[in-house]
Parts: sequence; C-alpha cells; structure tokens
Amino acid sequence: MIQLPPNLKKGDSIGMLCPAGFMSLKNANTCIQTLTAWGFKVVVGKTLGGKQKNYFAGTDDERLADFQQMLDDENIKAIFCARGGYGVSRIIDLLDFSKFNKNPKWIIGYSDITVLHAHINTQLKIASLHAPMAAAFNNNGFKNDYILSIKKAITGYLGKYTCATHAFNKQGETTAELIGGNLALIAHLIGSKSAYKTTNKILFIEDVGEYLYNIDRMFVQLKRAGVLDKLKGLIIGKFSDLKDTTAPFGLDVYTIIQHHVKEYHYPICFDFPVGHVTENVALKVGGIYKLKVDRKKTMLVEVKK
Repeated sequence: MIQLPPNLKKGDSIGMLCPAGFMSLKNANTCIQTLTAWGFKVVVGKTLGGKQKNYFAGTDDERLADFQQMLDDENIKAIFCARGGYGVSRIIDLLDFSKFNKNPKWIIGYSDITVLHAHINTQLKIASLHAPMAAAFNNNGFKNDYILSIKKAITGYLGKYTCATHAFNKQGETTAELIGGNLALIAHLIGSKSAYKTTNKILFIEDVGEYLYNIDRMFVQLKRAGVLDKLKGLIIGKFSDLKDTTAPFGLDVYTIIQHHVKEYHYPICFDFPVGHVTENVALKVGGIYKLKVDRKKTMLVEVKK
C-alpha cells in the first residue's frame, strides 16, 4: 500500500530547489509569491538561482547536498522542484531517503522529476505529486485551474478531472493506483531499481520536444520490456513541440502510439490534460484513481484511501 504524505496546512514550509537544470530566481519569483499567498512559507535552496554549472543548477554534489538537506529537514513539509530538464538520474542513487521514509513529504514536479516519482514509488511506497513547476506560474498562469490543482492536491482535496473523447480511446472503467510521467524518463529507467512496477496500475504518459521516430522507438521499448502488458488502464497525455526528420516519419504522434496500444483490452484515453503545456493537472503518483472512458468523455477521479 502506498503511503500519502501529510496534507499541508497554512504556515507550513515548502522548500524550493533545482535538482537538475538551472533556473534563475527571477523566473521563480511569481511561483514563490503565489505559494506565499496561499499561506505557505517558502525556503529557497542554494540551487535555485545559484551558481550555474553549464547546463545544470550546480555540480552533482551541490544539487545532491541541496536536495538531501531538504529531505532531512523536518520543518520542510514539501519539496517543490522549480524546474526539470535533465540531471536527477545522476544523483538519485546517492540520496539517502531514510529520514524522508520516516517523515514523508510531498515531492512536487514533473518532466525530469519523473525519476524521483518513480524511485520513491517503487523503492519507498510513498506518494508524490506530478504537477506544474515554477515557470508555469508566470504570465498570469498562477490564476488558472491547473496551477490551483497543486494547492488542492497538497491540502487534501481529491482530484477530479475530465476531458473530451478521442477517436483512439478504448472504452472501459477501472480503479487502481496511478503512476507515470515523462515517456523519455520512464523508458530511461527501465532496467534500473527506480523503474516503475506497472502490473495492475493505471499509467499516464506525456512528452515534449522529441522526434516522432523516437516516440515510436520508446513505445517499442516499453512493449518489449513488458511495461504495457498488465496495466489496468493507460492515459496518453499531451505530446508537444515534436520534431520530424528530413524524410518524414509519416504518422502523427497519436497514430504512432495507437499503433502500439490498440491490442490491449484495458481502458485507454488520449489527449488527457497532463504534459508540457498549460493544461497540466496535478496528479498524485501512488494515489488511487478511478478511470472511466466512455463515448462522451474521459473522467479521472481520485478515490479516498
């Protein structure tokens, strides 16, 4: 059984850091101000707006130390990853989760943060929050329902989301533990101790900036590794800013994915609002959700444990 970290209340402290790619403090200011307006205290880590080391928000050792400090600090009730990018898998095996395991807290983020979601789910059986990060708060983003879904999730509200039907959907209804995240990272983790265990789970997948042929290749990898075989449900999210080769691949992204998943008999929905776009709802990785896909719409509802 997956353990959910305690809900946050006003006055609680949220740590904010960059465990992977670099982000300036300026780009995170609106996010910090919004979390403060929600009633939380924000503790800024050394890697947010700190010394950039090439692509990364500091060296591996610096990012490791910053994250470790916030994992161990009992006064910090959640860790908000300001951005993803790439880099968490370089430090994941060096993190000590022993204090976190005794006093769980919400780990918030998506994209490269999928590594943390998967590792914590598989190794520690603790839930985390796949959700928008700091840049999404900018340009009045903090006013939209997708950002507000973060506040609802960490304060105990149960998520309930709907989206329009899609021609490739496979109808059905199921209730199971929800796992998932970025396709590239889910594929990247296969064969490691952080890889998701997908049997009897609902899996959600999204991605950004990939070549169409690589989406195809990663789905071939998922199938060959048995990741899709024993799911109870599959949610295909948003695939944005995709690229094609000089000689076109010849299919759009959802057609590519549908080719690989059409053989399965569990409920499948396409174009769910999760991904590297504005429409990116907060989802509890490890939470129990009911997925219902019918002719009129798709509904994903969190079930109280």
